[in-house]
Amino acid sequence: MAASKLAKLADRLDERRAEVTAEQDEQPDDLPPKGGSRARADGRQEGGTGAEPRPATTAVAARRSQAPVRALPDPLAVVPWSMRVGAEVAWRLLVLAGTVWVLMRIIGAIQLVVLSFVAALLITALLQPVVARLKRAGVPRGLATGITFIGGFVVMGLVGWFVVWQVMDNVDDLSTKLTDGVAEMKRWLLNSPFHVTEDQINQIAKNLTDTISTNTKAVTDAGLQGVTVIVELLTGVLLAMFSTLFLLYDGRNIWNWTLKLFPAAARDGLAGAGPRAWRTLTLYVRGTVIVALIDAVFIGVGIWFLNVPMAVPLAVVIFVAAFVPLVGAVASGALAMVVALVTEGPFTALMVLIVVLAVQQIEGHILQPFILGRAVRVHPLAVVLSVAAGSLIAGIGGAVVAVPLVAVTNTVVGYLRTHSREVAEAAEAAEADPRDLAVDGTPVPAGGPADEV
Repeated sequence: MAASKLAKLADRLDERRAEVTAEQDEQPDDLPPKGGSRARADGRQEGGTGAEPRPATTAVAARRSQAPVRALPDPLAVVPWSMRVGAEVAWRLLVLAGTVWVLMRIIGAIQLVVLSFVAALLITALLQPVVARLKRAGVPRGLATGITFIGGFVVMGLVGWFVVWQVMDNVDDLSTKLTDGVAEMKRWLLNSPFHVTEDQINQIAKNLTDTISTNTKAVTDAGLQGVTVIVELLTGVLLAMFSTLFLLYDGRNIWNWTLKLFPAAARDGLAGAGPRAWRTLTLYVRGTVIVALIDAVFIGVGIWFLNVPMAVPLAVVIFVAAFVPLVGAVASGALAMVVALVTEGPFTALMVLIVVLAVQQIEGHILQPFILGRAVRVHPLAVVLSVAAGSLIAGIGGAVVAVPLVAVTNTVVGYLRTHSREVAEAAEAAEADPRDLAVDGTPVPAGGPADEV
């Protein structure tokens, strides 16, 4: 009996517990449970056990329970579209800037190697057509490479030796004329309307002498640094010579090996961009040499007829300076004017200026468009900015390689843009993934030798 009563009591407790749980589930969250305390309008609490809520409260709770819950908006939808685009562009620009900064630090650390290799590329672009002609004439590749390599560097060495010989041969005459020119300028200043006195001129000369004497240590340090520069220059020349030799002999295999360093999906575009970039570089170097030679000949003949001393060395300097576009022409022309002014007077300097400007105008409007053509045409603003950036990064060597680098980059980017557009059009026509198609729309098989590094 006692056990049956306990079982019935337990069943009643379970039923009551279920009823209370069901009532609590049906009651709104913002109302107090039955038997709990409710806040009155006057702020006091009233309680009761089992007391029914007021009808108004029940209606409010019912409306609240039936009201739809408004979801919060997506944070991305709140941000304006222009701000989202700006943020996406900004972080990508930061990544690119960081990459460029790291590359610049690496290039700065191995600047000598980089400049030597770039110089080797320029020399190879100049000499490679000679190797190709010798090979077409039946000369073996090794012999053609050796003949071109030795002949090219012998010619460049003779040009350098000729410049040094002319300068050393005319330095005494130039010193005498320089002294006479300074005396003539002093007399002109004394008789000029600037009212310059001889004491002022002597004071300027004394100040220059004192400045030189007080900076003797700096001059000595510069001389010691000059020895270091000579050693680095010789090292760079040797690196450039060895790089040129291997590029002339095995350039195609070196390029094929370089292609294997890139992902397989990018090799098709790079394989097409490489020959076009090399053609642009070859046209640039060959055209620059021809234009520089014409400038040097015409300006040299002009200053020779004007009896300016060291006309031949100045012509060679003009030839070398022409490899730095715009800036080199201005610097070499200014040097010729200074020599003419000091040695022959203002009228001769003015005539030299006229000759230089006339040749430069012919070069800019006739020679460069005709010789270089559209393949390497770069906007003058891009030329100035690239030369300035190259000189800031790597000095004179950076200024020399800046413009061909910009020309080659322009060619590569233009080809890759056209290549990607052709691939996209072929993929759209075939309704396939662009990565599975070549330029002509044929499927590219997976794997194979092209995927092996």
